[in-house]
Amino acid sequence: MADVEIRKIVTTVEEIFAEGFCKVDKPIKRCVVAAVIKNPFAGKYQEDLSQLMDVGEYLGKYLTDIGVKAMGVKPEEVESYGKGAIIGIAGELEHGAAILHPKLGKPMREAIAGGKAIIPSAKKAGGPGTPLDVPLHYKDAAFVRTHYDAIEVKINDAPHPDEIVVALAVTDGGRPHPRIGGLQKSEIKGEDGLR
Repeated sequence: MADVEIRKIVTTVEEIFAEGFCKVDKPIKRCVVAAVIKNPFAGKYQEDLSQLMDVGEYLGKYLTDIGVKAMGVKPEEVESYGKGAIIGIAGELEHGAAILHPKLGKPMREAIAGGKAIIPSAKKAGGPGTPLDVPLHYKDAAFVRTHYDAIEVKINDAPHPDEIVVALAVTDGGRPHPRIGGLQKSEIKGEDGLR
């Protein structure tokens, strides 16, 4: 386990049965799992952020496993994903970037048995109760419009100034009743993570 102090984990699962005045063919599950962690570099400048990169690697698998289990699906049934961070005001955006970008992706992809597309992300600074829309798209082809979406994470008592909320999101489907055209899931080649 990486050198990380977790205060709590918040898991939210949505199951969508109807949207736009009609039922969906198959309920769509969406999950966001957020860890509230201590920021070891709060209140000071730190050149070497490798400790936070290691935290990202650990949380990539740990939080994704929680999300897949909470949705009650097999890893390969995950269709879209996203990641985000809310950095307490004694930290800096780069602390969230160190967690989200260098090492988190590989274990997240392994935990869902795929993921050729870039994992969309968002980060911001704020205090307790700051909301963040975690962007979502299809895990193997970023241009699949049916899966362009977002899921909100908001924790009333986090982040404290010396904390970071790290949120990973997974779904087992795209938006309900998509009808704006574009590349369909059934049409992807899955070679470059785009199409």
